[in-house]
Amino acid sequence: MTFPIRRRAGALLLALSLAAPAAAQTPSPGPPRVAPPEQHDGAHDFDFLLGDWKAHVKRLPDRLVGSTAWIEYDGVDHHHSVLGSAANFEEFEVDSKTAPPGAMKHIHAQTLRLYNPISRQWSIYGIDVDQGTLGLPATIGAFHDGIGEFYDYEDWKGRMVLVRYQWSHKGANDALMEQAFSPDGGKTWEVNWVCELTREKS
Repeated sequence: MTFPIRRRAGALLLALSLAAPAAAQTPSPGPPRVAPPEQHDGAHDFDFLLGDWKAHVKRLPDRLVGSTAWIEYDGVDHHHSVLGSAANFEEFEVDSKTAPPGAMKHIHAQTLRLYNPISRQWSIYGIDVDQGTLGLPATIGAFHDGIGEFYDYEDWKGRMVLVRYQWSHKGANDALMEQAFSPDGGKTWEVNWVCELTREKS
């Protein structure tokens, strides 16, 4: 009469031994989940540019050759929103009184800036309305802590270089844009365009 009892006891011990490892492997609850910080919506990061400006430009025409022969220009810069959206359009026109013979004395350019709300990045395109062309590739980037940085690769005299636009501003009446080239993928930079903007007084 004792054999069935022993068999039942053995079965119970076997069940307990199989259950013990499963209980030991149950993970302990981790720290509470924290939602990731919300990404900055940069749709209005270029709003400081909207309106009319006086422009003073320093341009380095001979680039990545150690040149220090800058040419200076003065003129106007106009920025307008496009159809009430985040996009904006720039028309820029400057002239130089000190450009040497053979150098560019007049610059007239247009720029279209488009904001992508999914990637939260800006794409900047140069436009030639006279020729009906859109400059490609776009220069792409975003603002962080009030500084906008935008990048692309472009051909410069048969050489692919990394291009950077950098925008900043002090209040509503002063803004600064710099363009720089890097021949080594961003290790070193040479600034070749400096545009200082001051708000035109009405």
